[in-house]
Amino acid sequence: MNILFFGPNGSGKGTQGAIVKEKLKIPHIETGVIFRENISKETELGKMAKAYIDRGELVPDEITIPMVLNRLKEADCINGWLLDGFPRNIIQAVRLNEALTQESIDVDVLIEVILDREIAKKRIMGRRLCVNDNNHPNNINIEAIKPDGDKCRICGGELKARDDDQDEAAIDQRHGIYYDTKNGTIAAVKYFKDLSDRRGIPAIVEVDGKNSVEEVTKELIEKLGNLSLTRLKSGG
Repeated sequence: MNILFFGPNGSGKGTQGAIVKEKLKIPHIETGVIFRENISKETELGKMAKAYIDRGELVPDEITIPMVLNRLKEADCINGWLLDGFPRNIIQAVRLNEALTQESIDVDVLIEVILDREIAKKRIMGRRLCVNDNNHPNNINIEAIKPDGDKCRICGGELKARDDDQDEAAIDQRHGIYYDTKNGTIAAVKYFKDLSDRRGIPAIVEVDGKNSVEEVTKELIEKLGNLSLTRLKSGG
């Protein structure tokens, strides 16, 4: 199953992606990791990307998309993949779809974690990290995982806030790109939804990001399971 995974920063998309990866036994692919691997291995694309990064410039799609395609064609992707965080805008969506079509690669499913922008922002700013274990969930703005005062709700350890989680300007900038319905990530999501309306693929799975991690996971796994059953019945 080939999956595109979308959701704003603060939606818990990373957590859900890790769960889907384990459930379906497919690689969870992020563009940041692709960049780092290509640069560290000094591939031709990696060298070109590094030149842009060193100048403080964005890596153009003409480099990024071939990197992504190369990763999707690696051996561990033979049974599917979950691509997370790309495309980020409508232009990348169009170019990625064109490149996948040329390689005869289908996107089977699009997953979208839907969350209101203000709720997403509050979740980011409410995150607190336990000094003993960063995986202990603590968030002053989520009742289910609200810490015990200034102590970790799991182990009682000291809590700290990440500086970038408190940078409202940076959060607004990232969310500005994601929630842009004309040119941004939401526009990219709509592009693939329009493809689904016309071609029947990718199948669209929407989950409500307002719910707890456990509730989102339950909804997501159930919907993916129903898709798998439908494909088996249709012989797809």
